[in-house]
Amino acid sequence: MNILFIMYDQLRFDYLSCAGHPHLETPNFDRVAAMGVRFTEAYVQSPVCGASRMSTYTGRYASSHGAQWNGFPLRVGEVTLGDHLRKLGMNAYLLGKTHMKVDAEGMTRLGLAPDSVIGARQAECGFDAWVRDDGLWGQGPDGFYDQKRSPYNEYLKSKGYDGENPWADYANAGVDEDGNIASGWMFANADKPANIREEDSETPWLTSETMRFVDEAKGPWLAHVSFIKPHWPYIVPAPYHDMFGPNHVPAPKRHPTEQRDPHPVYGAFMANKIAQAFQQDDVRRKVIPAYMGLIKQCDDQLGRLLGHLETTGKLDDTMIVLTSDHGDYLGDHWLGEKDLFHEPSVKVPMIVYDPRPEADATRGTTCDALVEQIDLTATFIEAAGGEVPTHIVEGRSLMPFLRGETPETWRDFVISEYDYSVTPMRAALGVSNDDARLFMVYDGRYKLIHAEGGFRPMLFDTQNDPDEFHDLGADTAQAEIIDRMYGHLAQWGRRNAQRVTRSDADLAAMRGASARKGILPFLVDGTEVPNEWTEKYRGRARQIWTKQEAGQDG
Repeated sequence: MNILFIMYDQLRFDYLSCAGHPHLETPNFDRVAAMGVRFTEAYVQSPVCGASRMSTYTGRYASSHGAQWNGFPLRVGEVTLGDHLRKLGMNAYLLGKTHMKVDAEGMTRLGLAPDSVIGARQAECGFDAWVRDDGLWGQGPDGFYDQKRSPYNEYLKSKGYDGENPWADYANAGVDEDGNIASGWMFANADKPANIREEDSETPWLTSETMRFVDEAKGPWLAHVSFIKPHWPYIVPAPYHDMFGPNHVPAPKRHPTEQRDPHPVYGAFMANKIAQAFQQDDVRRKVIPAYMGLIKQCDDQLGRLLGHLETTGKLDDTMIVLTSDHGDYLGDHWLGEKDLFHEPSVKVPMIVYDPRPEADATRGTTCDALVEQIDLTATFIEAAGGEVPTHIVEGRSLMPFLRGETPETWRDFVISEYDYSVTPMRAALGVSNDDARLFMVYDGRYKLIHAEGGFRPMLFDTQNDPDEFHDLGADTAQAEIIDRMYGHLAQWGRRNAQRVTRSDADLAAMRGASARKGILPFLVDGTEVPNEWTEKYRGRARQIWTKQEAGQDG
């Protein structure tokens, strides 16, 4: 069996028709949901691109692997999904984005050449790169944001789009009334069509690359197809640019009480530039229709890919997973982007189709178990026929749910983390780099957010307050609940996350192994252990070298 692991960037959990969106029809997402299981309570381990993805690709929490923000390198030697799968005879390929920052210093220290196989895999988060394009080819006074070559830019140039950076000039820009570039970086231009043929835009391009991969790759394989959209810049080519209008923009989920004496960390984020922009109704009225258009294009291209799998006969032997690295506030809770832990940011879509007969009983169902995105690594290992190395992978396999089984035990809470040390909010709050950290623990009803630096916690009761408007963290009547949630956080904090070189089986084999090899300290007379352990230390002395024992008078 092959695995098609598709990740969309910044796709909200509730912007699919199968998740109940009132205006956005996504028949191809819905088709996969009808073929498999849609997990309705799936959470990322960090609400920022890089950290979330590094957790997904390692199956480990952000504080375990250490790459806690965009641009933080994943340290050399971290075991990745590709490493696990290759041991099982399955190759792991990348098509699109990872946001991986290579630990160049670590590679130099260990003498790993970037152009070697192992060096390339270290640089690509454990994948073999079929085509990597992280999709943000910004360019300013100090040069390009991403110093690597853009395969997508090269593709555009081959299609006749001129200039050094057609990604910015065409794929992510429109044209104003005077014929000037109307950059997608400016929200005012979000309602314009991108100045590009639709078939040449980013999502169709990567879909075509994926279809080429399906035709050429030799299995078994996992293909991580990682689309940049619907991540900003919020601009989309015709005909998607005007499929939706202001009448399709939902009222923001926000409440005046959120702005009255907010938690200091929440207040700092509400005051940042992106939040200030999305607090403007005019911005939402332009951006959200473009965001919906980008999702609609993603759905259409998913349909194109599903059709190709069907035509080539590979739909029946390919596991398909659809998810996102985080959501998008879009003005909800007076915020934009992601970063904090309200549902629009930290909760993601997750749909899993397993073509094997064992999953027939669950097709078209939903599962409301508390799921973490690191569970995907464990799921893929089991799907490939392996045993999950629980001393390394901190997620848990979802295969029992796909088979309609109820695991004997399952987690009682989910965890997400955020390190905001490099953001302006750290400076605004006056906290140290070490204290600029947030932790979310959610048990299915109560969501507690702990902020280092001496702040009180935030607490939401999602049963009585499903929109998370009312922070109960300062309410003394909630002390017992807060203590219980901190108990969950402490339990998680005590996990054994660093003994990654020895499995439970290794430990069992090591117990007593040294004694059977003659290391026998602390014995009184030797009767405490089996005779065979002391056999090498008993019997007649073959030579006597001490004077007393030899009968000499000194």
